Amino acid sequence: MRDEYDFSNAKKNPYAKALKKQITIRIDEPTIEYFKQMAEENGIPYQSLINLYLRDCAQANRKLEIAWQ
Repeated sequence: MRDEYDFSNAKKNPYAKALKKQITIRIDEPTIEYFKQMAEENGIPYQSLINLYLRDCAQANRKLEIAWQ
């Protein structure tokens, strides 16, 4: 490993806007367990599965329908 690195010719990451942003979100335990089980069945991390599901909802412009019982 070098003692110093030269970043004078460095370029900004062109994909920086597409990177994920870390947030804090409150999700109840049964919902987390559901996604963990689904993720295990599909062989992907559960947080990635939640992200894929939310992205699909956003891209399809799905509207939330709540029917309180």
